[in-house]
Amino acid sequence: MADDEDDGLFTPTVLKNLQEAAEGATRQQQRMLQQVLGGGGVTGAAGAGGEGGGGLAPQLSAMAQTATFKTRVQSGGRISIPDAEREALDIEEGDIVQTVVIPVKRKRDGDD
Repeated sequence: MADDEDDGLFTPTVLKNLQEAAEGATRQQQRMLQQVLGGGGVTGAAGAGGEGGGGLAPQLSAMAQTATFKTRVQSGGRISIPDAEREALDIEEGDIVQTVVIPVKRKRDGDD
């Protein structure tokens, strides 16, 4: 091919600049992710994780220790945690757990 057809898009300098830009973007993404998850490397007032730092890592860890299931309300307003969830979360009789209740379907007179 003739030299006049070379538009300069693939010269070694251009490729090197593209590689450096991509590497810089990757480093920036890694720093941002570390700040969000671990609160590390944040300077300034409260940082990404609030007053105590920490970021999302503790919240993600807590979410890994949760279970979502449906159960029927029994007499006296009691609910049961299924065996599989108790085993997965290592919950034993007498343990204190936090519960969020969202009504799914109400069984009323006339409903089937």
